[in-house]
Amino acid sequence: MSTTKIGWIGLGNMGIPMAEQLIKAEYPVTVYNRSEGKASQLMEMGARVADSPQGLASETDVIIIMVADDQAIEAVFEAENGLLKAALKGKIIINMSTVSPAISKKMAAICAAQNAHYLDAPVSGSVKQAETGQLVIMVGGDQSAFEEVKPILDRLGKLSKWVGETGAGNQAKLAINSLLALYTQGLAETILFANEKGIKSADLLDLIGNAAIGNVFTKIKGEAILNDQYKAAFALKHIVKDLRLAKDEGISTPLAKTALKTFEDAESTYGEEDLVAIFKALK
Repeated sequence: MSTTKIGWIGLGNMGIPMAEQLIKAEYPVTVYNRSEGKASQLMEMGARVADSPQGLASETDVIIIMVADDQAIEAVFEAENGLLKAALKGKIIINMSTVSPAISKKMAAICAAQNAHYLDAPVSGSVKQAETGQLVIMVGGDQSAFEEVKPILDRLGKLSKWVGETGAGNQAKLAINSLLALYTQGLAETILFANEKGIKSADLLDLIGNAAIGNVFTKIKGEAILNDQYKAAFALKHIVKDLRLAKDEGISTPLAKTALKTFEDAESTYGEEDLVAIFKALK
């Protein structure tokens, strides 16, 4: 059993299975979530529950955050009982949320002033990969701090890679999610075009799956379209957020601009569904 005490903030669709991986690896884990009630299954596995980020920080060595956006990060750090109210000296804070490089640089500077390390470490992968410890983790920040917590990250993912200084992990994630949007819209448009020409979706997907262009993503999302199953593994509203962040960071290529408009147009109707619901929006 590891003696490193881990604090986990954020128990959403990704946070719960990721925290479970660390509990199974016999790390002492303390959790906090804004909405009460989400910690019950982790408590049954042995997790402790803190009443605030401040309280969580006071009893842990490494703090991992998995929340929705920049605003949620600011609340975690700066609220009345937030992390900044605790003594952070010597601690490593790992922000695994998909947020802007700007918020990471801001929080990293604040942490450094308290002699603590901040790493931006967003993940590629969805709920299934979180449940099986098969995420891909891209990390920005101090490389020595990354090496110190790499054994923890390796419990969460199949690849944990340092890619540069603070904000680099966020930049890498925005690049990957831009490709995710292009993949999703491209798959949807391809199936719709084939359908218009009388080709069945199942037949087309069988062809794609056996061709060089087939991959795990086209298989999973193709099956979702076939089964008319759009429960969110990664909500469409989140890809809109990420494409906007990428735009703010300067991405302005033709496909990226088109994808942003397509997903923005669909958000009001399909935002809570999986991003592959873009198929319904385009249909």
